Amino acid sequence: MPANSPGLVGRRIAYYRNVARPRLTQEQLAARAGVALGTIRKIERGERGVTDSTLDAIASALGVDPSRLVADREHVSTRIRDALPALSAAIATYDMPDDGPIRPLPELHASVAQATAWRLSAQYLQIARRIPDLLAELARASASAPPANAPQIAELLVTAYRAADAVAYKHGARDLSARLIELMRWAAPSAQDPLLAAMVGYVRTETFFAARAHSAGLRALEQAIDACPSPVDAEAVAACGALHMRAAVIAGRAGQGEAAEAHLTEARGLGDRVREGVYQGTAFGPDSVRIHEVSVAVSLGDAHVQRAFDVAREWTPPAYLPAERRSGFWIELARAQLWGGLVDDAFESLKVARRIAPQHTREHPWVRGDVATLRRLKRADAESLTSFAEWCHAD
Repeated sequence: MPANSPGLVGRRIAYYRNVARPRLTQEQLAARAGVALGTIRKIERGERGVTDSTLDAIASALGVDPSRLVADREHVSTRIRDALPALSAAIATYDMPDDGPIRPLPELHASVAQATAWRLSAQYLQIARRIPDLLAELARASASAPPANAPQIAELLVTAYRAADAVAYKHGARDLSARLIELMRWAAPSAQDPLLAAMVGYVRTETFFAARAHSAGLRALEQAIDACPSPVDAEAVAACGALHMRAAVIAGRAGQGEAAEAHLTEARGLGDRVREGVYQGTAFGPDSVRIHEVSVAVSLGDAHVQRAFDVAREWTPPAYLPAERRSGFWIELARAQLWGGLVDDAFESLKVARRIAPQHTREHPWVRGDVATLRRLKRADAESLTSFAEWCHAD
């Protein structure tokens, strides 16, 4: 049976419909997805194929990533890469937008909030399909906004740029990612919100990670920390704490162990002052700090893997954390396990990461390198490992 035959896709849709909480009937799924009931029935029986738009609508209604409904994961990645030119075109006219409709502010807020939710759950295809039009609309809104609305529009622009950057960065479009980050820095001052500026400083670190300019990235983060508002309320505590978390990781990559420990200690103290949650689009709290303990251990190198094992022995990320962050924990733990000679454990961790956030895991460069290493170390053509390697294009 072909990998994406109607029968296979239909069975997967029926499975996720039945395991949804609460369980969905075919009628309820049809209503949520905006698809005719007869179409849903025929798809589940394997009597008709599924177009990309219908598949996306059904996946959204089920609350699952579209890649979970098809066997050909390359189909999803190809669609994301095919959408990048439209994203590039949308930001090319950021200061001279075309004429077009502009929805009321509450509707724009809702669309940007949805894009952020997709980013946190690593649903990059959903972002890629919708973000170009949203950015174009926000550019029109910015150009015509009355002074009273300008800060709100600027904040929405920055947040939407961040969602777009997640797609570009995760899929290796580093130049496009850098352009989006510069647009975030351009728009942020108009929002007149120092906490938003702190968030931009957090995201900007991607540029330094991509360039392997870790020492420069650490300096940029420390400047952002100095400029961050005093950590008095929860939002400011989270902004400052997130900057310290990221500074700890990049300090580790720079080989500055003492700086990494100092920033991690600061992040831990701030994390203890707030409940775990998403602040300014970034997860922060005690659980996020614990995940970054593993990140710092891996960043400092294989001599520090025991620290990662100590964290994982007592704790694993709870389900309420964003999927992207949880999958990142398992990816980094897998690297530590690989360095520690725990080959089977490393593969199990990668499989957990894939179950949590398939698009994030598939495009992560560490996954490809580590799976290739696992295949060499196991010295056996295990079917499951081979299948995983083909899925993520490991050498």
